[in-house]
Amino acid sequence: MAGATPKLIKELREKSGAGMLDCKNALNECDGNIDDAMKFLREAGLAKAAKKSGNVAAEGLITILVNEDSTKVTMTEVNSQTDFVAKNDQFINLTKEITSHVQAHGCTESSELLKTTINGTTFEEYLNGKIATIGENIVARKMVTISTDNGVVNGYVHMGKVGVILAATCSDAAKEKAVDLLKKVAMHAASMKPTVISYKDLDADFIESENKAIIADIEKENEELVRLKKPLKNIPQFVTRQQLTEEAIEAAKKEMRDELLAQGKPEKIIENILAGKIARWIEDNSQLDKTHALLSQTYVMDDSMSVEEAIKAVDSSIEIVEYVRFELGEGIEKKEEDFAAEVAAQMGK
Repeated sequence: MAGATPKLIKELREKSGAGMLDCKNALNECDGNIDDAMKFLREAGLAKAAKKSGNVAAEGLITILVNEDSTKVTMTEVNSQTDFVAKNDQFINLTKEITSHVQAHGCTESSELLKTTINGTTFEEYLNGKIATIGENIVARKMVTISTDNGVVNGYVHMGKVGVILAATCSDAAKEKAVDLLKKVAMHAASMKPTVISYKDLDADFIESENKAIIADIEKENEELVRLKKPLKNIPQFVTRQQLTEEAIEAAKKEMRDELLAQGKPEKIIENILAGKIARWIEDNSQLDKTHALLSQTYVMDDSMSVEEAIKAVDSSIEIVEYVRFELGEGIEKKEEDFAAEVAAQMGK
């Protein structure tokens, strides 16, 4: 029962939005493990709407470079210590140069980048020179390049803080349309934060955990709706189409059909009623997809369709095959000393 310390309780409250006593109990149940305590709260229906995991305070810029024929795109995150430096023209130009260098050399991580050569010197020495000139520690923290031989790539950066790059296969005739479409889908993803391309990509353990959490959240909401004497929300059996097997759908149809027959509905109209009811059931039982799967999300450019439908409306040959999203400072602790330690570690000091 020594798991709940004041510091851990405060941290869990900030992450979950749950009450102090609930956080204390969760930490005691989970021996002070924050991640397990978060899961405990979610499954108990006590955590409020998801908050961003951890607080971040790293400044800097996310930069994207697409090559001339839209077959290769590179995205980097270069961190500075203050927002003031991040807005400096010298720093902005440096991030563009780093992104171009990363694309040219195919670097995938900082340690690899530091060993490359630029302007006749090692990149590490080059960056140290820039640090001396700009007067602040700088780290090229994250980088990724995606390319294609049978399609196109594109990306979008929002205010230098959020970046998305995408690759799609398509017919030769659809390439120009696909480049434009990918820019719009990248804008969508920057805003809506999907974690995977398709619901088929969702992890089984994640699905199981979220299944319990979503049901717990709705049950909690229904308790309040009962008190207010308002209609209750449907409690789903499932949370993703990945779980909706033919057997599960047929079982749901049978239950609905039996209910309609019991209500005295004529058999000749039951099938028409069933079509609408099963469509609503599938929507109710795939909530996780709209939150996490890009193709299943409602398209921000046209809310009458999903992202998948929007893609097919442009050209049926277009298929998104790669997706990467960066959010500035994600994973860096807010405390200045932690950020400084990361800078020092990556600079090899």
